[in-house]
Amino acid sequence: MAGWKNCGIEVPDGLLVIDKPQGPTSHDVVDRIRRVLGERQIGHTGTLDPAASGVLPLVVGRATRLARFLNADDKTYEVEIRLGVATDTGDGEGMPVGVPHHGSWPSGEDVDRALDAFRGRFLQQPPAFSAKKIGGIRSYVLARQSRPTLPTLPAPVEVTAHAIELVAARHDLIVLRVECSSGFYVRSLARDVGERLGTGAYLSALRRTRCGDFTISGALPLEFAMRTRDEALRALIPLSQMLPALTLVVLTDEGVRRALHGRDLSPSDTRDGAVGPGTPFVRLFDPNGGLLGVGEPARAPGFLHPLIVLR
Repeated sequence: MAGWKNCGIEVPDGLLVIDKPQGPTSHDVVDRIRRVLGERQIGHTGTLDPAASGVLPLVVGRATRLARFLNADDKTYEVEIRLGVATDTGDGEGMPVGVPHHGSWPSGEDVDRALDAFRGRFLQQPPAFSAKKIGGIRSYVLARQSRPTLPTLPAPVEVTAHAIELVAARHDLIVLRVECSSGFYVRSLARDVGERLGTGAYLSALRRTRCGDFTISGALPLEFAMRTRDEALRALIPLSQMLPALTLVVLTDEGVRRALHGRDLSPSDTRDGAVGPGTPFVRLFDPNGGLLGVGEPARAPGFLHPLIVLR
């Protein structure tokens, strides 16, 4: 067990999937759950802006060491974009920039054609108000300092929109369903769509409905998690059920011993034999069904290297 005791009870390691409401930052949610569980070692994956809501996975205890694998997961969003003017932040919290649109609104067909430019893989310009770094300084810090003039922007990043579905286009409101890669900025999508349509636009509402394998239907509303410690603990996903997309490799007793010492694992150290090339990461389990850590292919073909050991 990791962490510190609360009333003599240790907190299990695992994953807590929260349905974040609008208002608090992702770090605010972490602080509240730390108080509820009595556990300092908690982190969030896949940051949500304060105005956004939805799936926010929290890693608890030793699970914090697995956060890098959750951060890389694809996401799904319900998106509302308001046409008519752009803002410097890309959302409704920002200052209007540019000339407001006057005239008719684009049709649904016009919007769908504009969205074609953002379906698939492309270079996306992150917002000025983002956590990207410019010369070692967070972009949002520089953006605040430069207001009201236009700030220096972070470097473009390659992202992927696996699917962008136009749900509705009513006058100045566009409703989308977006499935995208990690690192995709929906605020940038709103800005870029507005530029392509010639109307200006900003993100007016955002709800994340999926983060990797975890969906909104299985998320615990933050208000429920804060009611009682027991309610939050009941929703905690144990280590053994995390990262289900990774191949599971069961080690022998000797394999466990070698992994604990950071030594490469041969096929004879696993019950499943060698893991072939093309498998970037695997879950390493002990013979009793406990998650020991995460492995990756070693330099020697057919061998595994214990990348992360949780014990």
